[in-house]
Amino acid sequence: MDISTKNIMFLVFMAWGFPLGYYRSKFRKIVYQTDSWTINIKPLFFKELKGLFGNIYPDSLKYKKYRNFYLFYLIIYLLLLISYLTV
Repeated sequence: MDISTKNIMFLVFMAWGFPLGYYRSKFRKIVYQTDSWTINIKPLFFKELKGLFGNIYPDSLKYKKYRNFYLFYLIIYLLLLISYLTV
């Protein structure tokens, strides 16, 4: 059974992507300051992007820590996607 590098990269990319929905939901709940599950289906992107690349709650340590974690996670996800597409 021959497993190519592209197949391995695809599996790594998919495995890294599984928790994306959970992380995005948690980040959106922090940014929009709600605990409602409906935040996951609403197409509100501007404040989310502003919160990801800016500092909309400078006094909130929870927001800053999770923003940095989520940004790191997305950068790794992007690098995995680029490496998968270039292999």
